[in-house]
Amino acid sequence: MPINIPNALTLMRILLIPVLVVVFYVPFQGHWLVAAGIFTLAAVTDWFDGYLARRLGQMTAFGAFLDPVADKLMVSVALVLLVERHDTILFTLAACVIIGREIVVSALREWMAELGQRTSVAVSYVGKVKTALQMIAVIGLLAVNPSRDAGWLLGVCYVLLYSAAILTLWSMMAYLRAAARVIRARDEESKRLDSL
Repeated sequence: MPINIPNALTLMRILLIPVLVVVFYVPFQGHWLVAAGIFTLAAVTDWFDGYLARRLGQMTAFGAFLDPVADKLMVSVALVLLVERHDTILFTLAACVIIGREIVVSALREWMAELGQRTSVAVSYVGKVKTALQMIAVIGLLAVNPSRDAGWLLGVCYVLLYSAAILTLWSMMAYLRAAARVIRARDEESKRLDSL
């Protein structure tokens, strides 16, 4: 298992997850902001480790596997924590959509990779916008205490999260359509070969 600088940053992101959980629950002064800072650090290292891997020529199979796992773990844990704090049906539905999509798309990518078609479900531009909105929303929601008058900031964070959830469904449908084309083509090829 090669540990270079990008992979070390990815591992650090995973190690920050239990730290985030502890800080979220321990009631010290300003723990909301510290939790948001931890998530922000993770989000920055997510961009930075990919940049360094390309820049330093340190892209590895281990890093390609671990990076999306670290991202999905961090976002999923943060959303689960936030569902407790923002216990409304709309918030819970948005969190379920985002987490559910990650599970579906991860399984789809793994399956398509087995078929040699992984590039058919590569990350899209909509997926990148969704990720950006989601990260900003989660940082803001971690920083705001909803039991106090959070005002406009909380409203903006909700709008960003719901927008990310909508884009999540949109990008998931695009991935499923791309996979369906590959499946249809393989089925047609299989039928053609059977008829020979």
